[in-house]
Amino acid sequence: MDPIEFIRSVPRLGELLVAQGVMTEREVERVLSRQKQDGRPFGALAEEICGIDPSLIEAAWIDQYRQIQATSRQTLSNPDPKALALVDARQAWQFRLVPLSIDDEALVAATTTQHMARAARFASAILGRSVIFTIVDSEELAAALERHYPMRAVGLDARTVRGGVQLDPLGGRPEPSTR
Repeated sequence: MDPIEFIRSVPRLGELLVAQGVMTEREVERVLSRQKQDGRPFGALAEEICGIDPSLIEAAWIDQYRQIQATSRQTLSNPDPKALALVDARQAWQFRLVPLSIDDEALVAATTTQHMARAARFASAILGRSVIFTIVDSEELAAALERHYPMRAVGLDARTVRGGVQLDPLGGRPEPSTR
């Protein structure tokens, strides 16, 4: 099955929340309508508009991404060049995401569990697209970043993704992690 077709077959976050009895279909429609206007993430809008507990949204989100994860290894090694072109190397490393494919509705991108919230905020605010993330481990993400967005000249490599080096938010230069 084509990765985009597979991802489309996975229930959307609103569908999962309805199935779990957390939201009604009417609430989902209100959130989707607002999302079309301002492009903010579904979960953030569900919290704001419907008062949904963030932990319930996060649990449904994790369920959704587990279903999607099966496609990640296939597309991580051979992403769509148009998807890769949506972000530059600095953005890919800073927000720890690798765009995999795009269609009219969404961008599919890889990131780690640790970086998903930050990558989602970046994608919705800067790219203005809804994003479906596939979760990979830090080693897989590091290898993909090194392959598709090489930045060894400024000291960014697999250690960066594993937490050994963090970007200076102002200058973009690496600096040793203090964690």
